[in-house]
This record gives sequence, structure tokens and C-alpha cells, in this order.
Amino acid sequence: MEVTKIYDPVFGTTTSATHIAIVEVDPKTCQVRIDRYVVAEDCGRVINPMIVDGQVAGGVAQGIGAALYEEVVYDAAGQLLTASLADYVIPSASEIPAIQTIHLDSESPTSLGGFRGMGEGGTIGAPAAIANALADALAPLGGEIFELPMTPDRLFRLIENLNAPAVEQQHGS
Repeated sequence: MEVTKIYDPVFGTTTSATHIAIVEVDPKTCQVRIDRYVVAEDCGRVINPMIVDGQVAGGVAQGIGAALYEEVVYDAAGQLLTASLADYVIPSASEIPAIQTIHLDSESPTSLGGFRGMGEGGTIGAPAAIANALADALAPLGGEIFELPMTPDRLFRLIENLNAPAVEQQHGS
């Protein structure tokens, strides 16, 4: 095998973004509602902002699913319990907030045409932003988020465990 041409330098096309989520936790049901979601992204020179907004929203919707809903569950015998959409929970349109997208629109100096890729970056940023927002909400209790998805059941158990030492102290245990 012989190489006759090379592409030098190799140009990167990754997009950078910052995600910010403001969430509210219902103390009775442990349901999480996303009150506000903002993405500031830089995909280089933007050709069609509506398409980029759609890609951002789709990625964030997938990330919200990973952060709060979607989980493959098996029973003790290894039987898959979430094999259909009747059991495998995904977010619906009512769980996805309006997503404010800010385009930085700066041409990339390392790619032809100043473009960068604009794939599913929201699938990476959204779970982290939501987990950090939940950790902030739980900070007064001393809580941290170490596992996703943070389902209402999982959040309830976490809050119960955080409150357990205070209840034990009140009862003299």
C-alpha cells in the first residue's frame, strides 16, 4: 500500500457549547420540571440557524431522556423489564422545555469554510447540566448526584437517605 496524497493539516470540526438548566423538584412527588434551558453553542459559521436550533433541541431532548427518564432495567433473573415503550420511559413534548439557543457564529480557523460539526452535542451537555442543577437543589441537604437517570423513585430514595440522619438525631438514635 502506498499513500500518494495526504490532507495536512488535519482540521477538527467539533462544536463547543455550554448548557445551563434551571430545574424545580416537587417535594411531594419528586418529579423534576425543567423551568429554563439555555445552550450557547459555537458550530462555526452557521448556514441555517433553524436547522442548527433543531439539532440542538433534538440533542437536548435526548439528553433530558438520559438524565431523567430512560433506563434499561433487568430483574434478578436477568429478564429485561423495559423492553417496550410501555415500560421504557422517554420524555414527551410536555417534558421538554423551550430551549433558548445562542449562536456564537464564529468561523473556525481550523476547518475549510469556517464550519464545525453540529451533531448531537446536547446528548452530552444536557445530562451534566441537569445533574448539576439537581445537585444544586439538593445542596442544602448535603446531596450529590452520582447516578442517572434521576427518576422520581431514585430522587425520593436519595432525599430519604439524606434526611435519615436528621430523623435519627431527633429520635435520639
